[in-house]
Amino acid sequence: MADPIKVIEVKESVFANNDRAAEALRERMHDAGTFMINLMSSPGAGKTTLLSATTRALADEMRVAIMEADVDSDVDAHTVQEAGAKAIQLHTGGMCHLDAAMTEQGLQQMGYEDTDLVFIENVGNLICPAEFDTGAAAKVMILSVPEGDDKPLKYPLMFEVSDLVLISKVDTLPYFDFDRDKLERNVLLRNPDAQIIYLSAKTGEGMDQWLSWLREHVSDWKRA
Repeated sequence: MADPIKVIEVKESVFANNDRAAEALRERMHDAGTFMINLMSSPGAGKTTLLSATTRALADEMRVAIMEADVDSDVDAHTVQEAGAKAIQLHTGGMCHLDAAMTEQGLQQMGYEDTDLVFIENVGNLICPAEFDTGAAAKVMILSVPEGDDKPLKYPLMFEVSDLVLISKVDTLPYFDFDRDKLERNVLLRNPDAQIIYLSAKTGEGMDQWLSWLREHVSDWKRA
């Protein structure tokens, strides 16, 4: 009789190791008084535009740094740097997400001890980035109006793990079949604790609420 086949749950091991690394990184960031946000969305949802507007709005209040993750190119890093943020570009070599080790490598190269707020602009994808803890203190995802109100049903994990859901490009609402009530039901079905903010980096609508959220969380993080 043949020996029983050994089964190794590789994925579970990968996630467990990453979670330990992420928690250790989060503690170091807390000790440094630096609040880090994992910003996630699909491609074209408006991450870079929002981060540029946010950096300019907070220029006199906070030291902001941004880690741009992408498969290739450094276009986004140049864009946010021109807005006044300390920036670094991370090439993932074809991987569709960042994990804790990649994030830490980027932080070491960029430096974060002299910053109040660090954004990770994760790879544009609604699946992989939601699976990996980067060590961030908060997870924020952006859903743009043109993408539709059904995305929480199609990509549930992204909405389940997010502390805040930003609905971007609200200036385009008159041109798309987007039901706000339906969207909110779908989000809260997946995550009853999620906050939702509607905004447009182009017109400025909702930006005050977003900036207030940032100020509150950065302040609480430093006091804790």
